[in-house]
Amino acid sequence: MRRLIARMSLTLRIGLAFMLAATAVIFLTATGFYLLSKHHFEELDQHTLQEKIHSIHSLLEFYPGSAELENLRPQLHAMLGAHETLRAVILGADERILFAEPPDADLPPSYPPDNHDEHWTWQEENSFFRGAMTRAEVADETLTVVLALDITTHTLFFRSLLHWLWAGLLLCALASAALGWLVARSGLQPLRKITRRVASMSARSLSERMDISGVPAELVPMVNSFNAMLARLEDAFARMSNFSADIAHEMRTPVSNMMTQTEVVLTRERDMATYANNLHSNLEELKHLSRMIDDMLFLAKSDNGLTPVRPQTLALHDLITKQLDYYQILADDKEIAIELTGRGNIQGDPLLIARVISNLLSNALRYTPSGKTIRISLNSAQEGVQLTIANPGETIEPHHLSRLFDRFYRADSARHEGTPNNAGLGLAIAAAIVKAHNGRIWCTSADGQTCFHLEFPAIASR
Repeated sequence: MRRLIARMSLTLRIGLAFMLAATAVIFLTATGFYLLSKHHFEELDQHTLQEKIHSIHSLLEFYPGSAELENLRPQLHAMLGAHETLRAVILGADERILFAEPPDADLPPSYPPDNHDEHWTWQEENSFFRGAMTRAEVADETLTVVLALDITTHTLFFRSLLHWLWAGLLLCALASAALGWLVARSGLQPLRKITRRVASMSARSLSERMDISGVPAELVPMVNSFNAMLARLEDAFARMSNFSADIAHEMRTPVSNMMTQTEVVLTRERDMATYANNLHSNLEELKHLSRMIDDMLFLAKSDNGLTPVRPQTLALHDLITKQLDYYQILADDKEIAIELTGRGNIQGDPLLIARVISNLLSNALRYTPSGKTIRISLNSAQEGVQLTIANPGETIEPHHLSRLFDRFYRADSARHEGTPNNAGLGLAIAAAIVKAHNGRIWCTSADGQTCFHLEFPAIASR
């Protein structure tokens, strides 16, 4: 059943829901009308019977015995004969009929009833009757009064009414289904317009946005979400296009260098030393390309959640100290001091975290002026551990900060090819590794001070 409903169109679902709701309301209304009408006519019949019983009691209480009942016949005939649908029988103590109106009236087939205090109904051939019975004390004798009211007209009327109500309910259900379908189709017209608009979108129209001025209030959140998705797609598409251009830009230089050097060497016969120098030069360019390809493969795996992370408890202070053993030599050459303060433990892969720190330290050394100090601080808190690497240097413009972790992006205003040690992928790799460890990384730069902040979650307690 659920599969069948799931395959239905939204228009059909709304139309069926409208039909069911309308049919339910009509059914309840018709049922209430039928039951109330029937109850009203039953009360009228019971009132008629009770009124006649009360009148008969009033006549009988003035006579000392049933022997005098003959004197009451004219009054009884006058009182009961005016009702063509009413039959009355008065029985003596021995169940003998003392009076009948009309004269040929007999006791009902269902007499006596199971409950003497209740009215009862029965059917005789094609006629329907409602009966009532009472006892009358006359002198030393108890008389039984039995009344029968013909309710054939009412019964047949309600049977016919019931048939018409069912027929009307069926017609109303069909009409409400058709009306519901039309209403749903008209109401979903804006949704179809949005669908056609979405279907017409392409890579060339990602900059366009859907207008919400004529959109119903219920669809405004969906349109806003779609416009936000278009903005994300436009940004991702632009980044992908720039990434493709950057790949070609970065790979063109080493390939051009190798071609140029090889062509020059091949212009005439050279000695072995020249050929050897050319091969060594080509080897450096190939290593550059190999490193770039490895970095791009790493980022591709990271984008698809395929980066292998082997977490273990790491003491960041000790890990950074090991990195400084290598970078201190480069810092001493540039007369740059490096300070490390604080401690903190995280859950992470030592090789990957070491790569992040290496990328950030090499980046800091590249842009720190000679004679300045790079400060590395660790802060542990209940929420996690924060690592900050701050280096003095030229302030990065605010509009560059959000894109520093894009691949091949540089904050320099002029484009330039990467060096063998800097292809513009270091920060992107660092961001991918931090994300794989459920952390976050960001950069701030102001007043000649640039800081890279890394935040890792706290070690879960067991």
